[in-house]
Amino acid sequence: MTFGLAEVHPRPLEASLGGDLSVEMNARTRRYAILTMRRTSPGGLTRIYRKQSAERRLAAVLLLFAAHALAQLPTTGLADPALAPYDRWMLDLLQRYKIPGGAVAVTRNGQLILARGYGYAEVRSQKPVQPDSLFRIASISKTFTSAAILKLVDQGKLHLDDPAFAFLKDLHSPKGQTPDPRIGAITIRQILHHTGGWDSDAGFDPMFRPVAIAEALGETVPAGCETVIRYMLGRRLDFDPGNRYAYSNFGFCVLGRIIERVSGMRYDEFVRRAILSPAGITRMKIGQSLHSDETAGEVHYYSEFTARSVFPPLDRIVPWPYGGFHLEAMDSHGGWIGSAIDLVKFANAIDGRRGKPLLSKVSIRELASRPTGPLEQDTPAYYGLGWNIRPVGNDANWWHNGSLPGTTTLLVRTHHGYCWVAVFNSRPEGASQLGADIDRGLWKAFGEVVAWPARDLFADR
Repeated sequence: MTFGLAEVHPRPLEASLGGDLSVEMNARTRRYAILTMRRTSPGGLTRIYRKQSAERRLAAVLLLFAAHALAQLPTTGLADPALAPYDRWMLDLLQRYKIPGGAVAVTRNGQLILARGYGYAEVRSQKPVQPDSLFRIASISKTFTSAAILKLVDQGKLHLDDPAFAFLKDLHSPKGQTPDPRIGAITIRQILHHTGGWDSDAGFDPMFRPVAIAEALGETVPAGCETVIRYMLGRRLDFDPGNRYAYSNFGFCVLGRIIERVSGMRYDEFVRRAILSPAGITRMKIGQSLHSDETAGEVHYYSEFTARSVFPPLDRIVPWPYGGFHLEAMDSHGGWIGSAIDLVKFANAIDGRRGKPLLSKVSIRELASRPTGPLEQDTPAYYGLGWNIRPVGNDANWWHNGSLPGTTTLLVRTHHGYCWVAVFNSRPEGASQLGADIDRGLWKAFGEVVAWPARDLFADR
């Protein structure tokens, strides 16, 4: 039998998940226990649990079942022997990391060559991932926010070296707290470069503190974007703006509110009108935190862990991807959902590899330019305006990854006309090499293709 995180059993349950793995639920306490589990086949399940009880292990139980189900993974989309290296890599990666499902899209000179789904969008129903299934894209969202800012620059509505908080004068620090005077010197360019002065490693990431921040300001839980900004206006910066790089989700939250003030629209509405629609992207939207609000065509997200809910009632323990953080407040730094096909459409449209360029040549040069000193000037790669950049010849490789509980993503635009995306509905905790394995694996599959098909799957969509 199969069961999911949301299922409640009214009587004691003892379920076999295959081999020697079984699960028992105590009817009185409603706690689950994994009784035994041993390796059942080469490359199969390897951990052994004995009477490890607690409902927070339920997420792990589900992933263990998913791992067992991965023995025969479904694939969807056009299969092509010429592109078999991608299939082999993807199926191997899902099985090695026990990830339920994912999708890959590859373009060549603006034409969609490969669009495939692998594994399960939803394990319980064994619903397969489709090539156009929607996934949370996590921090790849920053590339869309960057494009929106640069579009406003192209429209003459702001400049990259404008003081960022000059656009947010209606937002004030908490009563009794004086803003750090350096905040007034932070520029839009510096925020795009992650040199604005916030360092979550030196303190904390406020985008993952929506309950504490709302309670500190006496606001409704969970805190929204502007509440988080007001809270941070009462804290000192971690370093002088422009002096060093420190990746900041909060900085891109600020950019989203600047887009709203300058455009006169909601952040997502401006991105939709100025970026998505011209690129032919119609299904992308800001994702929702709760499972009950999932969008049609969206995958289910899996994590080994649970978390305390950031939505009332706050004493609930929930699956980490569903209420363990406030996705809606992450809109401009990590909140979008979209398909692998949507992401390669965007990457090809931004500078006109496919269709009319979204941005001017001047903005594209700015996007890919190295930040100026005092930052290091001799590194082979750097963070441009919303993208990681590695110059190659007369062009560069651009890329961005994304990661949230239940989500792993990667978008790459190469210097020689290719683009690829991989999106997954799990982030195995403790799998520190997963991101590197995805990047290396996609480059390896690319290198193993002998002859590229002459087709454009965009024409079929």
